Amino acid sequence: MTAQEQQDEYADIRDAVAKLCAQFPGEYWRKLDREMAYPSAFVDALTQAGYLSVLIPEEYGGAGLKLSAAAAILEEIQRAGCNGGGCHAQMYTMGTLLRHGSDEQKAKWLPKIASGELRLQAFGVTEPTSGTDTSSLKTFARRDGHDGYIVNGQKIWTSRAEYSDLMILLARTTPKEQAAKRTDGLSVFIVDMKAAKGNGLSISPIRTMMNHSTTEVFFTDMKVPAENLIGEEGKGFRYILSGMNAERILIASECVGDAKWFIAKASAYAKERARFSHLFSPIMLGAMADGDGRFLLTLVEEIEPRRRIVGRTE
Repeated sequence: MTAQEQQDEYADIRDAVAKLCAQFPGEYWRKLDREMAYPSAFVDALTQAGYLSVLIPEEYGGAGLKLSAAAAILEEIQRAGCNGGGCHAQMYTMGTLLRHGSDEQKAKWLPKIASGELRLQAFGVTEPTSGTDTSSLKTFARRDGHDGYIVNGQKIWTSRAEYSDLMILLARTTPKEQAAKRTDGLSVFIVDMKAAKGNGLSISPIRTMMNHSTTEVFFTDMKVPAENLIGEEGKGFRYILSGMNAERILIASECVGDAKWFIAKASAYAKERARFSHLFSPIMLGAMADGDGRFLLTLVEEIEPRRRIVGRTE
């Protein structure tokens, strides 16, 4: 650990995360990849250690820390060669519920999420026909009297849906052509996936080149109680940004961790690799003027400023 990192306010957290991750070496992850399996043991360990609930206020059983703490945790997970993709959504989807959920909703869901009794890992936004044009999504939630909503539609690339108990769902509640603005008429719901599976909710895994547990999700007359509407009906676009903005920061922190892991691996390889009876490391470390070393050193020099940018997040 560098001198700069030792001064990090989250140094203790980083050290503890690294020790936890050491229990899940490369072979653990390679086996999961071969089997396209979910890292349940790893996610459970993070949950029990309290790392997935760092953003939940203490009054609901979490640590009540800043987003920068979550960024430090995910950076260290990736730096250790582990994969936070199986659980990182719980951190960034949390913003929608924390900032815009009612006191009743937070009291109902957050303590169970913090304890690990429930997993909030699914984020239902992207659709096959809308992509990144969120305002054009077609999943529709129709009012069903005073009791709730009836949802019909489809989401795609909804990762971890098979392993999540709850989903943050974005759906239209006003047709796009009737909305004053493109981003109006969208609403956010928290879906109890346990109750909905087999009752209007179906999940279809998508086979991908990497093991990311991603799926397609279909809604067929799925009922959502009115009490599960987060915030005000029709204002969901700005609510969902609370999760999306945090997602960008947290994924960036994972990328910093990935870069550190790759450089550590490359450096170790360079020190062991022989070419024409000579160690490869002088080339990689810049002692020879063929450019390889300069490239590696440039990577090392560029990581720290990027880590500091992410670390300034509140």
